[in-house]
Amino acid sequence: MPYVDGFVCAVPVGNRQKYIDHALFAARKFKELGALQVVECWGDDVPEGKLTSFRMAVKQEEGEAAVFSWVVWPSKEVRNAAWQKMMEDTEMAGMEMPFDGKRMIYGGFEQVVEV
Repeated sequence: MPYVDGFVCAVPVGNRQKYIDHALFAARKFKELGALQVVECWGDDVPEGKLTSFRMAVKQEEGEAAVFSWVVWPSKEVRNAAWQKMMEDTEMAGMEMPFDGKRMIYGGFEQVVEV
């Protein structure tokens, strides 16, 4: 069954192109290591929440946009092996993130249904 890594972060609007460049670089790496699909989405209609929201979750500040992305892997085993290789990759180690990584939300999910 496929395995999905999901990410939500807040990116300064002025860093949109830097984020896209960063995402394209990471996507190339993910695909080289077995990812089936990489999707990056820039927040367009992300409402304020009262109890919880994407904006609240990443502590989005004025002048930032919420970004939602995911990577689909053929299995958790392929994903785990890929992440191990990414952590050892010198190109990845020197990569500067165009957002505050401390506010990024990340998780691995087992896909249970595809419609």
